[in-house]
Amino acid sequence: MTSLLAGNRAQSVSARPKNLSLSNVLAYGEHMARFWRPGSERPRATLVDDEEGGVLFVSAPPSSSSSGFGHSSLERQRQRLPVFKYRDAILYLVENHATTIIVGETGSGKTTQIPQYLKEAGWAEGGRVVACTQPRRLAVQSVASRVAEEMGVKIGEEVGYTIRFEDQTNPSVTVIKFLTDGVLIREMMDDPLLTKYSVIMVDEAHERSLSTDMLLGLLKKIQRRRPELRIIISSATIEAKSMSTFFQARKKDLLHAAEDCVPSHLPAILSVEGKGYTVEIHYVEEPVPDYLQAAVHTVLSINDKEPAGDILVFLTGQDDIDAAVKLLREDTQDDRRRTSGLLVLPLYSGLSRDDQGLVFAPTPKGKRKVVISTNIAETSLTLEGVVYVVDSGFSKQRFYNPMAIEEDGFGERGGRRRGKEEEKEEKRRNHTYSQQHTMGDGEISDIESLVVTPISKASARQRAGRAGRIRPGKCFRLYTEEYFLKEMPTEGIPEMQRSNLVSCVIQLKALGIDNILGFDWLASPPPEAMVRALEVLYSLGILDEDAKLTSPIGYQVAEIPLDPMISKMILSACNFGCSEEIITIAAVLSVQSIWVSMWGAQKEFDEVKLHFAAAEGDHITYLNVYKGFLNSGKSSQWCYKNYLNYQAMKKVVDVRDQLSRLLRRLGLALKSCEKDTQAFILLFTYARLCDMPYSLEFFSLVRFWKMAPAQTKILSQGLKHAEILRMFISMIEIDNPSLWVYLQHS
Repeated sequence: MTSLLAGNRAQSVSARPKNLSLSNVLAYGEHMARFWRPGSERPRATLVDDEEGGVLFVSAPPSSSSSGFGHSSLERQRQRLPVFKYRDAILYLVENHATTIIVGETGSGKTTQIPQYLKEAGWAEGGRVVACTQPRRLAVQSVASRVAEEMGVKIGEEVGYTIRFEDQTNPSVTVIKFLTDGVLIREMMDDPLLTKYSVIMVDEAHERSLSTDMLLGLLKKIQRRRPELRIIISSATIEAKSMSTFFQARKKDLLHAAEDCVPSHLPAILSVEGKGYTVEIHYVEEPVPDYLQAAVHTVLSINDKEPAGDILVFLTGQDDIDAAVKLLREDTQDDRRRTSGLLVLPLYSGLSRDDQGLVFAPTPKGKRKVVISTNIAETSLTLEGVVYVVDSGFSKQRFYNPMAIEEDGFGERGGRRRGKEEEKEEKRRNHTYSQQHTMGDGEISDIESLVVTPISKASARQRAGRAGRIRPGKCFRLYTEEYFLKEMPTEGIPEMQRSNLVSCVIQLKALGIDNILGFDWLASPPPEAMVRALEVLYSLGILDEDAKLTSPIGYQVAEIPLDPMISKMILSACNFGCSEEIITIAAVLSVQSIWVSMWGAQKEFDEVKLHFAAAEGDHITYLNVYKGFLNSGKSSQWCYKNYLNYQAMKKVVDVRDQLSRLLRRLGLALKSCEKDTQAFILLFTYARLCDMPYSLEFFSLVRFWKMAPAQTKILSQGLKHAEILRMFISMIEIDNPSLWVYLQHS
């Protein structure tokens, strides 16, 4: 195995401890967080491991090559990136190794530069394409735009991108293509060996999303048939050795490889240093009772005490972020002396393009930007100007429980049961969990939930590293050093091991992989989740008794790029005469959110939503909104007056048009039920197709009565026992609601 290593930088530096008291600045009471900075951390020693295959880490020589482009200012920026001096080393490794693993710190330039290096070296000639995958759609779009700008081309020409329901490429001219992991997997349905790609770069592999792990397993299979295919695994924190072991193929497994074949079947590893300055790490001395309040007060303290520089705050999701933004903006109005210079901005995947533009735009003179973000800003996106980071220590992750468990003892930190003693220990821990984020008293089986969970040490280091891009920075961690050292997990749980696998199974089946359990997984999925996925697909008529795709239903569902439950609902709607309405609902569900909440106008916002509200629930409400948008002539002003996201509504129209064309290609006629909502009720509950012996339950039908605040007792078809569920209902409140509730499994 060949391996190259660059020097590491210390992330946390100081010769002696230093206390920073916030109590004299903020009226935060006895629980106010106080930070201290521990002593210097030693740089990690260079690793030499010669026991298992001769792994050797050495330094790469600086590159003297130039890319040859004439865009002087952008070219100078490219050459200043840390990855530039490894250009020759990267191209050498890609030429001589089938798989290259590149570990590069955030900000090193690997994502934007490596695809360009490959194009410049000839990997995109002769009709070949260089692909770079990302786990997030927003990252795909932003990176593609940056690379197109650096190359001086228009997006969609030489440089393009593809995300679900949006293709900005030209097959005749596009040579560098950015796309999500999931989109590349879907391309395999038409081209199983991905023959048009010469190099596939899987970026941000450390996030270990469901699609990323699937893609890595599929690429390993493809490489056996196409030894000439080059794979680059790029990551900020991934364990390179385990990834190397996964891709290390035996020669007898390479069906078309000669004994002295080039490229080598041994993966290469290259570590690229980041463009970073030292970052002082500050911990709280005592646990904080509420990380949201602590984050807000820490921002105010930084603004009072620290020199100029933007602030990046990591919170868990849109609700937390919106609440923090509101608190900071209210403080701006109440106390202009302290916060009049703050420009407070949210950052999460559902933002409109205009709001995204504010986040990435240069900070206005005399202002300090405060960006409050989800973990999307950990590695996928780079924010210039950040000097200070506030780390809550939490993120939201999807967790799925395929099995019913007892009602009591449901854990707050990720879907496991805990006893009373363990709960007492939790309260004693260094990082107190805010009571407003508990999931409930009992876990409902077969539902995937977004759960607030502690981040890993790898994520904590990534967050801290965002503060050292332009000058020495500071990271304020809202947890103690003891918690970080002794209790915080080293790595996060791969999504494969905590997710609903229904979509995963149907995609693999559509690609001809029948032995799902024997598939070469990077991390094996839980057997219970796999069995449950097979049961669900069988109950929907997508798989037959032999666990193969049914014809035509199974293959049609696999063609539709939506959740299989929604896809089957669309197909079944044709038999209930409401397919026109159902594809509209499906299009709305495919976007993040169509609503825009305005601060200081909550009452008006609620009144506008009531104007569209339907007694039958959110899904009929979506139809009313869509019809209103069309009747307005797709007006942006109409969207603004009705608190709707104009870009999201345009996306709904586009997605609906694509679904309409897809159904026609599948030979299915579109029908409208007009105002007959009975068709929806039949479809949403327990409808049976006349030609299929399978019971279809797209939504659980539940009857409820009030038991306690924020709790509902439910009896659900398909569940053996009554269970307690803490309801977080997004449905608009209306007078005299129906006693029957249709709960969508998302």
